[in-house]
Amino acid sequence: MPRIDPKSKLGLFVSHVVPSVMRPMRVLWNEIIGFVFFVLAISMTPGIIRAYRELESPQGGMGRLMLAAGFMLMLLYFGITSFLRARKISRS
Repeated sequence: MPRIDPKSKLGLFVSHVVPSVMRPMRVLWNEIIGFVFFVLAISMTPGIIRAYRELESPQGGMGRLMLAAGFMLMLLYFGITSFLRARKISRS
């Protein structure tokens, strides 16, 4: 792969433009991923409500409720940390 001479006009352009474009792209990427995780976590709410209602039935359903709630909490954690990472990148 050919290298770009940092002293050439193209090298100077790349060294100034690429960092200033990459930071907003990384922030936007983390915000999009955080939003997707939040949507997935919220979409699990009806299943958790359904599993909670099944607790009163004779079959039980504690395992299903615990699994769904744990998965939802994990998705919420990923969403929150993704937004915090985006904030950290934007402030640096």
